[in-house]
Amino acid sequence: IIDSPEEIEDKVEYLISLIKSSSCVVVYCGAGISTASGIPDFRGPNGVWTLEKQNAKQSPTEGSPSFEEAKPNYAHFALLSLAKSNFIHFIVSQNIDGLFLKAGASRKYLCELHGNFFLDECNQCFTRYVRKTTSPTMGLKISNMPCPRVGRPCRGFLRDTILDWEDELPIGEIKLANQYSQKADLAICLGTSLQIVPAANMPFICKKRKTNQGKVAIVNLQPTKFDSKADLVIHDYVNNVLMKICKSLNVEVPTYSEQTDITKYSQAFKKWI
Repeated sequence: IIDSPEEIEDKVEYLISLIKSSSCVVVYCGAGISTASGIPDFRGPNGVWTLEKQNAKQSPTEGSPSFEEAKPNYAHFALLSLAKSNFIHFIVSQNIDGLFLKAGASRKYLCELHGNFFLDECNQCFTRYVRKTTSPTMGLKISNMPCPRVGRPCRGFLRDTILDWEDELPIGEIKLANQYSQKADLAICLGTSLQIVPAANMPFICKKRKTNQGKVAIVNLQPTKFDSKADLVIHDYVNNVLMKICKSLNVEVPTYSEQTDITKYSQAFKKWI
């Protein structure tokens, strides 16, 4: 379901006015922002679970690039440019594909609730390090690689950051996400069907305040069960909406280059800051 061009123009104009008038804009991202990079989502028209339900002969990941080959798309760069320009203030992602990292994301703007295939973490000092290849394990498995921290050794070992289904969300990431969710006066949900908790509930924390309630906007191709609770729902491709926003706000959006992809140019296990 895609809204008519006229509807999209009107709705995006309203969203831009909300962004301009808000002091803390938090963006919540799901798998839908990575489909333009060739990585399948779950519930979209060609999503993993959609195709499984249809008993599709083609595997949803057939022909998809590996995480190492995948490049960030316009959405990743647009969101980081909007963050650097102070139009948005934090990004909460459920994706583990490492595309924000490849686009140049700093920890200042981003938390990844379910981990990142290109980040390992020390099990003692919790410093995070960038990998040049995807992690060979998941489920927070501790490796035999000592923490490469400079200075006084912490005697820790690196582990992957990818959550398995039964793993609890990392305390540090969920604390950050909750902190910004409570401060937000505008929550924007991009490319997420809002099915996985607690991430699905976070955008609506801002509406629970007794005074100065926040607003929630949802941009997704499919309807979500939270549409009726949102102040604005746009059915369109995330990239189309972000292009209109960045053009209106005069925000320049770079394109991908291996020279600025930290998983390509840096030495292995560089500290992520």
